[in-house]
Amino acid sequence: MYDFRFDASDKPTLYRELLQALDALTAGEPDAVANMANAAALIGEALPELNWAGFYRLANGELVLGPFVGRPACIRIPLGKGVCGTAAAEQRLIRVDDVHAWPGHIACDAASRSELVAPILCGDRLIGVLDLDSPRPGRFDAADEEGCAVIAALLGERLA
Repeated sequence: MYDFRFDASDKPTLYRELLQALDALTAGEPDAVANMANAAALIGEALPELNWAGFYRLANGELVLGPFVGRPACIRIPLGKGVCGTAAAEQRLIRVDDVHAWPGHIACDAASRSELVAPILCGDRLIGVLDLDSPRPGRFDAADEEGCAVIAALLGERLA
């Protein structure tokens, strides 16, 4: 059993500790599903004010639900649709302060108000996305973007 403790006094420290824990959990494990499951659980525990943390995997030209923590979610998302599909299609991190203002937002959980989606790449190849939702509008900021980009980069190596 793992018992990680995180210093949430400032986000750079929190993300540094989260990355170290994630690195330790996924090092040497070749199974992508196991790594996504542990990553979702760890992120869900470490980051405050989330109601969903998980993954969508690229499969046969669309995003397919992967391991997550939170309420049941949409199973398939077309590339270019919603926040996740747009982040995947454009291979860029997207932060949305108010998902109700995002054109074409896909509402899997009506409680979600803000979202951050980071593409997971192995080289130039898209593997999927890391998706974080919060019930608080404007929950995510530049420090969250930076932290999740680094997490996605590590996972790109571990999920390939």
